[in-house]
Amino acid sequence: MADQQDLTGKVAVVTGAGQGMGRAIALRLSELGARVAALDLNSAAIEETVAAFTGSGMAIACNVSDSAAVNSAFTELEAELGEVSVLVNNAGTGRAAGDGSDKMYELMGQRNEELAANGESKTHVDHLIHMQDEGWKGVMGVNLDGAFYCTRAAVRSMVRSGIKGSIISIASTAAQSGEGPVHYVTSKAALIGMTRALARELGSRNIRINAVAPGPTNTPIMEGIPEQWIKDMEDAIPLGRMAEPSEIAQAVSWLASDASSMCTGSVLVANGGSYFF
Repeated sequence: MADQQDLTGKVAVVTGAGQGMGRAIALRLSELGARVAALDLNSAAIEETVAAFTGSGMAIACNVSDSAAVNSAFTELEAELGEVSVLVNNAGTGRAAGDGSDKMYELMGQRNEELAANGESKTHVDHLIHMQDEGWKGVMGVNLDGAFYCTRAAVRSMVRSGIKGSIISIASTAAQSGEGPVHYVTSKAALIGMTRALARELGSRNIRINAVAPGPTNTPIMEGIPEQWIKDMEDAIPLGRMAEPSEIAQAVSWLASDASSMCTGSVLVANGGSYFF
């Protein structure tokens, strides 16, 4: 029996493919035979990703929060690789200039010190009141607007050729738990809402759209989070550790393939049991 995860002949687009989960996902889809377009702001990083591919692919520097840049990137990759069969909306960020994160983490550290010393604290870990418009828009622009722009471009490509495609957006356990910076949590919850709405809209075209909700994962985005917060997250995971990017890539490749042919509008949770959807 043929491997249902075989993606030979399909064109896959992975955003945020320069590092972490994005790189692992791009490599996994390449392993399965897809021709992969790796998109990221960091040109050097995606060139490294593409250099490690098993098969053919291309690197495109792209700011996904810019709709014109996204449309240009899809025109370029379609001319080189063909019409899109798989899209993975992985590009994401948890911080942006002017978002008040530095102040929030400072307050968090202060509160932890007080708790350790006195067993109580009157420090409020505020984020919202320190967040400027540019900080809110910076995170939402990448995490939500970018996913919308790329999904729209991919669906247009699929519709032109009658492709029964698969779209996967990387959400987060934070969308369910509410834990994390407010702009990040909001963007990931919105991704799930978009996934469910489009699953209904695109079903008649046999285009599937799903989300993967990782828990804490060993990626560069974790570097900006205080060590104590990371330890607390790990302690709350029943499996006792963070996920590795390759483990999230396995979940994504299943949803990208025909092995998940009856799945649409779903959220595949890969969080070690840290939060139950």
